[in-house]
Parts: sequence; structure tokens; C-alpha cells
Amino acid sequence: MISILVVGEAGGKLDALEAADPSVEVLFAHGIEEALEKLGRNRRIDALILSGGPETEAMVQAIREDNPAHPPIFVPAGLGLAIPHTTPIEEADPTGMLHVLKGKLEA
Repeated sequence: MISILVVGEAGGKLDALEAADPSVEVLFAHGIEEALEKLGRNRRIDALILSGGPETEAMVQAIREDNPAHPPIFVPAGLGLAIPHTTPIEEADPTGMLHVLKGKLEA
């Protein structure tokens, strides 16, 4: 079982991630504070997906400051400038991102 923390606004396509793959546990955080809390409490998280937006770079910095040994951080490709310490995923659809990320983690 792979555990992934998705940071972003819930609803729509992100809610569908929970049922997208039974071998992937999807946790949600609606903002950076909630994400940091979940990362601190749950050491089983294998990766993070930041859903994008203007606050993404600040989220990455906060995660790195709070937890230097954080799990890999994935972001949607096409956010503009590359964000250090993240891996862009070309797939724009959240379910597609989940499948690409699962492949990267299992490789």
C-alpha cells in the first residue's frame, strides 16, 4: 500500500482520487498547516502531491523547514517556473497524476 498526501482544495476531481486505485491510500490536507500536521503525525506517507497554485512554492519551503527528511514532493507540470525540490508530473488530471506518481514510487 502506498500512502499519498494531497495538498489542495478538496472537491471535484481531487475527491475522486480516493477511489482511483485500491492499492493507494490518499490523505487530504486543505492547506499547509494541515499538511504539516499530517506529515508530523503520519510517518507512513510515501509522497506528496501539491495541487498547484500561487502558494505552491511557499508550501514547499514550509515543508522543507518543518521536515528536512520529507517524502518526495510532486507538482503538476506547467506551473511556470520550476520549483526547487519538487518533481513535476506531466499529467494534468489528478487521477492521471496519481497513476504516474505510483509508477515512479514503484520503480
